[in-house]
This record gives sequence, C-alpha cells and structure tokens, in this order.
Amino acid sequence: MKKADKGLSEVTSIQTNRHAISASELTLGYDEKVVIDQLDVHIPEGEITVFIGGNGCGKSTLLRSLARLLKPQSGSILLDGEAIHKQSTKEIARQLAILPQGPEAPEGLTVLQLVKQGRFPYQGLFSKWTAMDEEKVQEALRATHLTELKDRPVDSLSGGQRQRAWIAMTLAQDTDIILLDEPTTYLDMTHQIEILDLLFDLNEKEGRTIVMVLHDLNLACRYAHHLIAVQDKGIYAEGKPEDVITCDLVRDVFKMECQVTADPLFGTPLCIPHGKGRCVVREEVERIDPYKALS
Repeated sequence: MKKADKGLSEVTSIQTNRHAISASELTLGYDEKVVIDQLDVHIPEGEITVFIGGNGCGKSTLLRSLARLLKPQSGSILLDGEAIHKQSTKEIARQLAILPQGPEAPEGLTVLQLVKQGRFPYQGLFSKWTAMDEEKVQEALRATHLTELKDRPVDSLSGGQRQRAWIAMTLAQDTDIILLDEPTTYLDMTHQIEILDLLFDLNEKEGRTIVMVLHDLNLACRYAHHLIAVQDKGIYAEGKPEDVITCDLVRDVFKMECQVTADPLFGTPLCIPHGKGRCVVREEVERIDPYKALS
C-alpha cells in the first residue's frame, strides 16, 4: 500500500488468505487532478470493510474504481484474482454489485420492478425469465422485509424503505461482493441502524463481502471488521478499528481533537469530538442511568 505522508509509523492490517478485490499501484483522478496516487489496497474476502476519511479525500473515487466505474490513470485491479479490465460487464456484475450514493428510480417504478433489475446480468438476448430469477427476487424482498411493499412505487417510500429497495436489487443480483457508497446518507438514526444491521446480517449469515464508504466514524467502528483510512492520496492506516482508531488518527485524518473511548454496549472505539456545547455538572450526570430504558 502507499501510506499517506503523515500516516502512522506502523500500519496494522488484517491477515487473510484471500482478497475479494486487490489493487496495485493505483492512480485515480479526474482530468489533470490526481485524487489517489500509486495506492495498493486489498479487500479481505468475507468481511465488512469500510473506507473512512475527510470530505474529498478520494473514498468514493476509490470505491467506484474497484467496481470498474472509473478507469484508473495507471495501475491494476484484480477481481477474484483476475484483471478486472479483461472481464466483461456481465461477468463483473455476476461477481460484484455496487450501490452508488443517492440513486434515483424512474417515476412510477415499483419495488418489484426495481428488484427485478438485479437479474439483468443473467439475462441474454433471447433468454426467458426463469424460476431461479423469480426465486432470487423473492429472496431479496424477504431479506429486506419488502414483500408487502413490492407493488408500491419506489418514490412513494420512506427514506429507509427506499434504501432497502435498492439493497434488495443488489441482493437479487446474487453476488458475493457488495459495494455501497454512503448507504446511510440522508437517513435518520433509526433507518441508519436498520440498513447497517441488514448489511451486517448479510455478512454474518451469508458470508458476503461488504465494502462501504461511511462518514460516521463511530458506526464504521461498530460494523467494520476492517477499516481503511484514506488521506493525502493514499492510505493513512488500515486494520481492525480497535487497532487503528486513535486520537492521532482522528487529528491527522479529520483535523479534529477528540477523546477515544470504548462503546459501552459493543466495546468498539467511540470517538467523542472536542468542541463547544452544554456542559452538564457531574452531580447531575451521576443521577442519570443511561441504561434504565434497556433493562
């Protein structure tokens, strides 16, 4: 990997025998602007990997390139050990699904119609809709709890329901790898947890490789097995959240002072940013039982 200039002296990474996606000496950009420079990155198979970093650092650009939506200026990308640029679009779509940020469905398109689009990679010029196609669509609807909403127009759904519909489409695609660019954007807290729990279950129960861009550092720490912090056109650090999330990382990558402690429910790193705000005196804090509602 190319480590960012201000990166940690040591980079921790998860040791795995297989990588779902690998990139070597990858340089990405738009016109003359280089966003990612000579980067090596490996996505562990069967785990949840989350890209984190400040705005404009290249997280989404990197994700798009791994799905062959953005052609590298230089370097190579391997999908399941084979050069991705040598594979056809349908070959890639049978291995990898990507959900971009803020997708929009055509007006009036129903949930069922949208989910059926996920079977496109398996359709030929003269092929018919098969029992397998129907089974995968129904499985996707059940997994996302959308069976009762399948005849509703996508644009009539709530934010969380709409995002579940798009995820159902990627599930119908039946790939081992799912890439998502900020899947919780514009969602309230309840719907954010709903979506991330769904993705967590897909990994835990079905072994899917999940790769996401997330802005919420604490949620990234809760759900990811593997974090990749992007900064200065390279990787600042990567590895298990509990190994890489430090005050130094947050200061360098996000330009913010913070305190890092353990999440009281999950034990994962919890970043508490410094800044202005109300200060409740300790006597009052001690009288509050934060877990009373959970007992």
